[in-house]
Amino acid sequence: MSRFPALRRAAVREWGPLVAAVRRGLTGRGVRALALTAGAVALTATVQLTQNQAWGYRPVQNLGAVRAEDPLWRALLRTPLSLFVPALDLPVWGALAQILLVFGLAELCLGRWRTLAVAYLATLAGTLYARIGIALGPEAFLGLPASDAQVVDTGPSAAVVGLAVYVCHQRRARFTGALVVLAMVVEVLVKDNLAGREHLAAIAAVLVVCGVREWLGRRRGARDLGSDGSGALQDLGDGGSGTRSGAPPMRSWNFRRGPAQRTSWW
Repeated sequence: MSRFPALRRAAVREWGPLVAAVRRGLTGRGVRALALTAGAVALTATVQLTQNQAWGYRPVQNLGAVRAEDPLWRALLRTPLSLFVPALDLPVWGALAQILLVFGLAELCLGRWRTLAVAYLATLAGTLYARIGIALGPEAFLGLPASDAQVVDTGPSAAVVGLAVYVCHQRRARFTGALVVLAMVVEVLVKDNLAGREHLAAIAAVLVVCGVREWLGRRRGARDLGSDGSGALQDLGDGGSGTRSGAPPMRSWNFRRGPAQRTSWW
């Protein structure tokens, strides 16, 4: 890497904040910082073992299998567990690896509850899109065929994709995030199915959240800057003294807008 300083700088710029967040999380709490990830992996493995038993298949389907033809209230009740129900036609090790890697990184960077919230938002976005797409029909843009209403919609893939995009946005790994989005677009172009479309729906929902957070951050920054500016004008109006007592002017407002303060809303 030392032979390619430009490549090294690019790698540090792309993944440096992410690596720093992971290091801080592990240093501060150790393996306890990955409690959610460990639980998710264990739950997914348990559900996989259960649904492959003759006595366990039906209970798992009743509790965690989501189909667009189901009533909405039933789908919403099943959505939390559906995230941890691996697809029967795919190897379970793939789902476990996705959860271990992406959930682990997200938990260290975002914290436990925000990771869970983003994961369920992405999963719910895919579930709701399936209903909207089927209602539009295959002739409409973003529409889906009626046969997709009977497809069992489970697994962590939508949550994994959504979390990956969110973490990349939060830690400014823009190139990596763009690669994730591009990979999902290529997936749909190569094999256009319900799962691929739901991945794009999950990405769209997460990007909306990221955009709102950016907008709120800019507003907060502008409000703070306006407050600092008004203080400066008041100091000038007092003849540069900053106070009526003749004491030296206070200039702490010049130092309040450091990098940490600019990104504190994250």
